Amino acid sequence: MSDPPITTIPRPRPPWPILALGGLAVLAPLGLALGGQAQLIPAAIVSAVLAIGGGLALFVRPRAPASVEIASPPPPPASREPPLAMILQHIVDPILLVADVDGPDAGSRRFVFANAAARDLFRIQRPEGPLATAVRAPEVLSAVDEALKTHETRQTLYETRGVQERFWRASVTPLNHAEGSPGPERRALLILRDETEIRRSERTRADFLANASHELRTPLASLAGFIETLRGHAREDPEARDRFLGIMHVQAERMRRLIDDLTSLSRIELEEHIAPSGRVDMATAVVDVVDALTHLAGERGVTLSPTLPPHGSAIVLGDRDQILQVIQNLIENAVKYTPRGETVFIDVLGDLDAIAATLPMAKTAAHLSLLTPDHAAGQRYVVVRVRDVGPGIARSNLPRLTQRFYRVEGQKAQEKPGTGLGLAIVKHIVNRHRGGLTVESAEGKGAAFTAYFQQVREAIAEAA
Repeated sequence: MSDPPITTIPRPRPPWPILALGGLAVLAPLGLALGGQAQLIPAAIVSAVLAIGGGLALFVRPRAPASVEIASPPPPPASREPPLAMILQHIVDPILLVADVDGPDAGSRRFVFANAAARDLFRIQRPEGPLATAVRAPEVLSAVDEALKTHETRQTLYETRGVQERFWRASVTPLNHAEGSPGPERRALLILRDETEIRRSERTRADFLANASHELRTPLASLAGFIETLRGHAREDPEARDRFLGIMHVQAERMRRLIDDLTSLSRIELEEHIAPSGRVDMATAVVDVVDALTHLAGERGVTLSPTLPPHGSAIVLGDRDQILQVIQNLIENAVKYTPRGETVFIDVLGDLDAIAATLPMAKTAAHLSLLTPDHAAGQRYVVVRVRDVGPGIARSNLPRLTQRFYRVEGQKAQEKPGTGLGLAIVKHIVNRHRGGLTVESAEGKGAAFTAYFQQVREAIAEAA
């Protein structure tokens, strides 16, 4: 800590010459009054001695310092707290300061401050401007108007549309009237709280219960019927008992897969608004899945043929477990619909722009984008394409492929077993990764599903 500042105060010197001369002036008349001319000389001598002595004392005696140094009290410490605007910039909730500068109509509402979170949410480029150009939700603008008119806090809920749905609670608090000094313009603080996770949790729970209760009803009824049969006339029939137990095992396995897929889908939907930040080598992921499914493909007489880029050149942002799930679901679907003796092709392509990632392979095939992300400028993608030579899919069925439990007409669950949730899971995982999904198919010539993910820029530079 630094020493306190010093204040110098000058000290007055004793007036010795003046005292000596004053003494001479007093003693001379006194000597004349006491003894005339004879006593004047001793008095003068005494006065002179006093004058000379006073002068010598002035120069010979130890001098007192000409000044005295007194420590001044330290000034109050400067405030080290950051300004309010800096604090608001670091708050994760979007915050806008709204001012009513021209009048009571809605067009006069302007935002005069927006923190970093608000600028990112509403894509604000300038320091201030009309509120309606930044916030386009009518319910939020209405809440702002009500708060400024009634001088009371207003709240509302609204949803931002797009690929990534977000749910927000907007709270508008008037400022000037609450402080008792309205001033020439009225102001209000608009704060938005992200409630996406809460809303998704509520919706996911409701969807899970509805889907589980609907889809589990059929296998449970089947199990109950066979159990009743086994307890009745089939109790002593070994052949019927073995056949019924085999069917019950199949139904139990179907319920297990259904519950696993529903649980997986619910978990993915709950985290869908949170983009993953890990790094995954797409080529390595495809190799791992192909190795795991080679036995299944062999049982069905199908060959898996992957075409991969050089190692380390197809790195994407993602969650490895979920990307493996996407690749596995697409390959399993292809194997399921590929005739015995045919081949399923898996292609991995890197460093593609959004247009190249979605180009169809055949001009005569029906082509549809099942999920289109918000493309950032200059963003590059890694593509995973799975092609089969099965019966293909009619054009009219393509838009509904990613709906839950949807199955193409004419398919029998016994012939093509599954839960009907595979492509729905794929779509939600790809959406969480800010990627895209397309399908291309021609009846009688097979189908191709393409999932593309954001490529890591460092991997592009290293590959170049």
